[in-house]
Amino acid sequence: MKLSREEVLHIAMLARIELREEEVEKFRNQLSEILTFVEKLNELDTEGIDPKFSVIPPENVLREDVPGMSLPREKVFMNAPETDGEYFIVPKVVKK
Repeated sequence: MKLSREEVLHIAMLARIELREEEVEKFRNQLSEILTFVEKLNELDTEGIDPKFSVIPPENVLREDVPGMSLPREKVFMNAPETDGEYFIVPKVVKK
């Protein structure tokens, strides 16, 4: 499935990344290849297969929760469309 230039730019906008002109074509090709692969996966017959099935056994599922280093607040908010300095501001999505 070949993506259009506009679709790549739309995906970049949703991801909040700016692409140089030469990157648009590069990502257009890469994303198109990924979608072609996904289309092939959609052709597989998965009837009767548990959606949670994995050939790899779960490992470290319940690891200890240890706090680690985090990014400075300024860096975290750098690409956010809107903040109040402490929190992300997002559009209301729940109706009363």
